Amino acid sequence: MRRFARLLEALVLTPARNGKLAHLSRYFAETPDPDRGWALASLAGTLELPHLTSSVIRGLVEERVDPVLFRLSYDFVGDLAETVALIWPGEAPAEASPRLDEVVHTLRETGRTGRARVVADLLDRLEPSARLALIKLCTGGMRVGASARLVKTALAADAEQLREIEEMWFALEPPYEALFAWLGGGPRPDLDLRLAFRPVMLANPLEAERLADLEPAAYAAEWKWDGVRVQAVSGPGGRRLYTRTGEDISQSFPDVVEALDWHAVIDGELLVIRDGVVAPFPDLQKRLGRKAVSAKMLIENPAAIRAYDILEAAGEDLRPLPFDARRQRLETWMEEVRPERLDLSPLVPFESWEALAAIRDDARVQAMEGLMLKRRDAAYVAGRPQGPWFKWKRDPLSADCVLMYAQRGHGKRSSYYSDFTFGAWTDGPEGPVLLPVGKAYSGYTDSELEQLDRWIRNNFTERFGPVRAVVPELVFEVAFDAIHVSTRHKSGVAMRFPRIKRIRWDKPAAEADRLETLRALIAPAD
Repeated sequence: MRRFARLLEALVLTPARNGKLAHLSRYFAETPDPDRGWALASLAGTLELPHLTSSVIRGLVEERVDPVLFRLSYDFVGDLAETVALIWPGEAPAEASPRLDEVVHTLRETGRTGRARVVADLLDRLEPSARLALIKLCTGGMRVGASARLVKTALAADAEQLREIEEMWFALEPPYEALFAWLGGGPRPDLDLRLAFRPVMLANPLEAERLADLEPAAYAAEWKWDGVRVQAVSGPGGRRLYTRTGEDISQSFPDVVEALDWHAVIDGELLVIRDGVVAPFPDLQKRLGRKAVSAKMLIENPAAIRAYDILEAAGEDLRPLPFDARRQRLETWMEEVRPERLDLSPLVPFESWEALAAIRDDARVQAMEGLMLKRRDAAYVAGRPQGPWFKWKRDPLSADCVLMYAQRGHGKRSSYYSDFTFGAWTDGPEGPVLLPVGKAYSGYTDSELEQLDRWIRNNFTERFGPVRAVVPELVFEVAFDAIHVSTRHKSGVAMRFPRIKRIRWDKPAAEADRLETLRALIAPAD
């Protein structure tokens, strides 16, 4: 555990990507099996452990530490795992520290009723940094600035080996001893990849000025749909529906999976479609993450896939083919199979960038996110290569909103108020009132964060645990991709991907936007 804890500390404290890769590569090279495999699984999000709630963790601490002292410390530190790691009484000797493998097996083999006691015993045997690692494992809060792809990149010797790792990843299981044996020169794992997830190809953002360097005839254009990127895998081995990160969401969309009665791998967008019309994203969001979907929800929010690529057909890998050839194969396949709950994303014809820009400007009226540009001669390559694919999103909307609440962040932001809830004005019984319309935690610099944190500490009116209510005086210019009707929010609206565009220190709060102004921005489909 000590070595694993040091790795987590290094990842949190190292901002540069290459530095994180160096720490990961060194850890995997120097740590024996199965510890390195459990560490890999925890960082990649594939380690399944019994979950302990924050209330259980707090209860353990308050049995050993004055509850008032703990709450004051938690309020100051802002992060539960870090507070517990520092305040837990006693200092365990280094030789008492268990291996990561022992911790994983102990947590897995202990029943629900005894789990809290086991965690307390483990905390007694660990030093503060290892306690922090243990609590992150137990609560599922492994946010250390290392994505699953970064971790896999650290394993690979080159791009080709990374492609192979991603190809077999979802057929492997922790602690990945067969994977590490292969990376060390052993045989390639013998895996059934028929239902495996194929690593997806991603697009780079496109700025308008970049178009001058591109040849219009070399690219095909498609609409960028406002749904969830999925990969549908179906064949003799079964049927699966994956997100772009490889998460299996089949159980949330049984209607779609049932319709996968064919032998192919399709790349497309998961949408709620009623009578041929794409519904707003919040309708799809109602089904995401559900383990069981009611018959009523299946009827009210029918899901389907809008296909824009075919990666495999009847066992033939089509990814090496250029986009135009794959598109022709997809159109032919669609015509022959006529699949249910699957339709074809149409290409957008254009002759010049000026003509395409005019079409893009109409994207919001069409309830689209923007356009995709795909180089006609490009093969389907995993990751985000530079040049073949671009996403040309519509310009964001913006509104001036008033800060209402601020919450402590996590990780390196745990000592700052960095998550901001803001509202718009509407008329109340006794005059203008603010109703929350969104929450953002990005768009500002480190220097601005320090200014905001200082302002919040000097201007809060109430406290609710890690949250502070503030005087309604500070205005944010908020950028967002869209705004939808929402029955879950008192304001009746919810922003899509809000971020802080500018802090309006100069603007009086009374001049911020009204709720009616935001409602006027809702797409007609809502």
